[in-house]
Amino acid sequence: MAEASFVMDAFKNHDIFYITFLREDTKDLKPAYFVQDPKRNPLALAKNIIQTARILAKEKPDAIFTTGAGVAVPACYIAKLMGKKVIYVESFCRVDTPSFSGKLIYPIANLFLVQWKEMLSKYGSKAKYWGAVF
Repeated sequence: MAEASFVMDAFKNHDIFYITFLREDTKDLKPAYFVQDPKRNPLALAKNIIQTARILAKEKPDAIFTTGAGVAVPACYIAKLMGKKVIYVESFCRVDTPSFSGKLIYPIANLFLVQWKEMLSKYGSKAKYWGAVF
């Protein structure tokens, strides 16, 4: 959540909401939905998918913006199935190896940004470098 907070000014004229896990650093987010952290557990993942699908059906976002992690992958795939745009920003700490989330979301992303030029060669032609986002 920390990296995404650096770009929230870009969304100040848009309706936004968060889908995340309930943790100390997310508990004060508004408006927010807290979903099950799957932790690579199939039953927890199933619960997460159901929760996320309900949230996206209710909110009907135009797009999903994410910097990755566990909550991102199910949300992005569900949003894509709903015909929504997916915008992914690879973490700033990813200098020479792709993240697991990045590898999973890359095939469905409408916009896929990396923050280091070196990362362009780790992904295909869809990856874009626009400089450091954070």
